[in-house]
Parts: sequence; structure tokens; C-alpha cells
Amino acid sequence: MAKLAINGGNKVRTELFPAYRVIDENEQKAVSEVVKSGVLSRFLASWHDDFFGGPQVQILEQEWAEHFGVKHAIAVNSATSGLFCAVGAIGTEPGDEIICSPYTMAASSIAPLIYNAIPVFADIEEDYFCMSVESVEAQITPQTKAIIIVDIFGQTYDMEQINALAQKHGLYVIEDCAQAPDGLYKGQKSGTLGDIGIYSLNYHKHIHSGEGGMIVTDNDELADKLKLIRNHAESVLDGRGEDYSTAQLVNMIGYNYRMTEIEAAITRQQLKKLPSLVNQRIKNVEYLSEKLNQIPCIEAAKVRPDTKHCFYIHVLKYDSSEAGGIHRNVFVDAVKAELAPIELRETEGVKVVSGYVKPIYLQPLFQNKIAYGASHFPWSYEGYKGNVDYSKGICPVTERMHFKELINHELMRPGMTKKDLNDVANTFIKVYENRNELR
Repeated sequence: MAKLAINGGNKVRTELFPAYRVIDENEQKAVSEVVKSGVLSRFLASWHDDFFGGPQVQILEQEWAEHFGVKHAIAVNSATSGLFCAVGAIGTEPGDEIICSPYTMAASSIAPLIYNAIPVFADIEEDYFCMSVESVEAQITPQTKAIIIVDIFGQTYDMEQINALAQKHGLYVIEDCAQAPDGLYKGQKSGTLGDIGIYSLNYHKHIHSGEGGMIVTDNDELADKLKLIRNHAESVLDGRGEDYSTAQLVNMIGYNYRMTEIEAAITRQQLKKLPSLVNQRIKNVEYLSEKLNQIPCIEAAKVRPDTKHCFYIHVLKYDSSEAGGIHRNVFVDAVKAELAPIELRETEGVKVVSGYVKPIYLQPLFQNKIAYGASHFPWSYEGYKGNVDYSKGICPVTERMHFKELINHELMRPGMTKKDLNDVANTFIKVYENRNELR
């Protein structure tokens, strides 16, 4: 008789896993006070005190800057908007190249295209999954403007080597810290390691306001440009009463990337909870990893020395040779069959996944080099002097991880009890011990 649920056996768990709930009466009270005030937003797209937003936005920016130890924090309506602001603020020109990760949410590689620059992909590290220094260096050309480095899965990037490489070649470092708020690299907070850092407040991040993002920098000039791009720069510059050089006007076509007062009020309360929420993730992952590492075909993700990993998700490496040749996808399907979804996310199925996201350069946009119009712009721009390659095989570690080795899951977030974590661990153990049923 079959023991595995995928073959008709009993499931390990039929009860839904607890939802990730980080909103409580503190946020409710803060929102109520904003609604009572009648000020839901106070941005004006002109040179005025309200160019900088309402009181909640401005207080949030002060509190965020203090928490992360930076000079400037700028609130925006999403981390994607923050990336777009950052690429514009560094003076990106059409035909520039910006080095990006192929294994992350697509926004960091779309950001260069907003300014008609060319995304170039560098491969990831074998153990930590951020972009590898060696691969980044191999992609640097005379056209390279910046590196958009991603603190993937909650792991902080190799700051010393990446930043040294950027300094050597005169490049900007934009740190996409959407998945690693409150991480550390040798005592310095993630998001503050490059020239500009971006955090996400999307609903499935460590803390959230539904949607939203924060940008940080210690550079006064970049901070000014970030604020202008956030809020209709072209309508503001004339009112400031300054004489602008051509260089100062570069990328000063602005957008509406503004945060509302309600989002800011929620984020202020969420920020207070961030250290505790991250520490709970770390404890849950440590508990779960100790159990999962006892399974010969599973290795829990390593943590870079002298860093604090924030565990946006829990990543595992799978070795099919230790599982009798059973493909990772088959193993994962068997795991999923044993478990239940997460409360409030029932339609998403069981949150155990083979791989992460398909390598970005294999997506239709990059395979066909179609962004603006049908003439392959900006790749067809006559001023572009490079020859970028998006063919399969350019990032072999990324492809191997995605198609063969990586497993990720979210069943370690705060709110999970020891029983919940044991159900997850016991499921992996059960599938491994009965793997012969999967042949």
C-alpha cells in the first residue's frame, strides 16, 4: 500500500498553515488618525513645501533614515519605482549597460530599459545566490554604467568585493534590498552598502503597507534627484529658481512615484516590528534547517560569513544523486501533495516550489529584444556600442539551480509554531524515506 499522498496515501497535514499577519491594532489606529485628519496625501508637483509630501511621509523618512543609519530616506509607491528612480538619478544614458542579476524579480533588470540602457546579466554564486564577483567582472565593458546588485532570498551581497570592483571601474552600485531589510554585512545594514539602496513594502515582504518602497542614500546630489524623479521633476525645476546646466537636466522627466499618508502611517508602525520579525525568521529557519540537513539529498542554504541573513524565503539545494536519481521536480511534487496551503493564500497552492523564477534573460522580452516599438529599441539604438548576449547557457549556475537543484518555500515565517515547522520537516523526511515510490 502506498505511503506517499501523491500515490494515494495519507497526507502529513490537511490543516491550512497560519497566515503571515503583521498588521494589528497599532496600524489600525494609525490609519484611523490619518483618515480623521482628512489628509490622505499632500504632495504637490511644484516647488513648494508640499513637494516633499505630507507629515506622515516626512516623519517616516526621518525614522527610516535613523533606523538604517543613513543621511537620506525617500518614500515611494513601490520598490520598482525606487529602482526606476535610482537608475535615472545616476545619469543613465541611452546605450549604457547596467549589470543585473538573472535570478530575481524582473524589476531590477527592467529598470535600465526605462532609460534606454541595456541590461547585461551576470551569473550567481554557487552557495549564496547573489551575483558572483567573477561573473560581474567578466561583464564589465566601456559601456557599463552601474551594477544593480540584489540581496536575494534575504542574503546580503559580497559588499567588499563588489564595491571594490565598482570603484575600480568607476561604476555606481544600486542595491536591491527588497528581500533583506535589517540584514547585516560586517555590522552594516543591508540596503546601505551601495550608492543607493531600495527596500520593498509589498504585501508579501517582511514588513508591508500593501504596496510601497523606500530608497536610501548618503549622497546629497543623488537624494535630490531621487526626490525630483519621484514627483514630476519637469514641473518643479523652474520653480526652484536655479540655473541648470545640461548635465543637471539629464533624466529630469519625472513620474508620480509618491507614497500616500496611509501607507506611510502603516509603514511607521511596521518599522518598529522589523527587528523582531527578522529574528523570528532566523530562529524558525535554524530549527528547520537542523532537521532538513539530516536528509542526504537536501542542503539548507548557507549564510555568508559575517552577515545576517533575513530569510525572505528558505532556500534548499537538492542533490538527485542522493535521492536515487529522482528528479527534483518529482520530489517537490510529492512534498506538496503531503501539505496544505497557507491561510488567505489558498489559491496559490502549497508554497513549496521547484526553482525560483525562470532566468530573466530567457523571458520573451529579452529573447526577442523587444521593449519600445517593434524596431528592437533600445538594442537597435545606433549609439549602442555593445553586443549583449541573452542565449541559453550564459549563466550556467543560475540555470542549474533553477532547473535542477533549487527548492524554495515560505513555511518558516513568523506565526509558524513548532508543530507547523515539524510538519514541514517531517514531510521532507517522509518523501525521502519513501522515495522508491516515485520511480
